[in-house]
Amino acid sequence: MGEVAKSLVALSGPSAVHGIIPAPLIRYEQIPASTGTAADAKSTIDENVYGRTTIVPDMHTRKQLMAKEVMQGGPGSGFVALSGGYGTLEELMEVTTWNQLGIHDCGVVLLNVEGYYDGLIEWVRTAVRAGFVGPGNAGILVEALDAEEVVRMLREYRVAEGRYQLDWSQK
Repeated sequence: MGEVAKSLVALSGPSAVHGIIPAPLIRYEQIPASTGTAADAKSTIDENVYGRTTIVPDMHTRKQLMAKEVMQGGPGSGFVALSGGYGTLEELMEVTTWNQLGIHDCGVVLLNVEGYYDGLIEWVRTAVRAGFVGPGNAGILVEALDAEEVVRMLREYRVAEGRYQLDWSQK
């Protein structure tokens, strides 16, 4: 994600990027020589290169802050999955499930570059046919083939008709 942040900062400036990273991952994502401590990171992360960066203690805090920012965003806010590994898939499935449960109504878009997510899209179809995902929830995840389509899909996103109508306002 550090490379994505650097590219976005180069295109749109530091204010266009807000990275949220657990301290232990810093040395892998942004600063190879970092010890991975928050104190070290604060002194070495260059906002002009990576944008605004918030350092958190763990993955749960990271996901909570990211989701909160997206859910508080304006029209067209949403979650976009780029090609990635286990962590990307886990986070994607979590925000998809949250959408299904009615926790948020933001778009969930797969940027399917060179067919990277074809297998996942087929898995959703199979899960619908097998009855594990309701037909009305098949459209929670939407596919985009390029960046322009991602923006369009987020702007035009409509919640799936099969979402649960649960009340999450009670503590």
